[in-house]
Amino acid sequence: MFKIFNEEYYLDLVEIEKFVNIDKTQNTEDSEDANNDNNGVHVNIVKFDLVKMLLDVIMTENDEVDERLGMNSNETTIPFKFAFNTLLNNNIIKKD
Repeated sequence: MFKIFNEEYYLDLVEIEKFVNIDKTQNTEDSEDANNDNNGVHVNIVKFDLVKMLLDVIMTENDEVDERLGMNSNETTIPFKFAFNTLLNNNIIKKD
């Protein structure tokens, strides 16, 4: 757990996996090709890279935050706020 804005959060790894995996029913390939490759993992590379970059922003933020102000703090950077809110809204970061 990590503490941000006086709240404790954690990364939901199962939710990350669901978010970046491609559902086989949404696959536009022929049914023969889909049947031949049913053991592999299909990852949406755009979502994977986006989640990776957003997590990198969150994990490497090293500015001090006034915990008493919480979400109203102006001391956090715009990239941090954007990454945090995006991951929170997609249930990748969850509040304990």
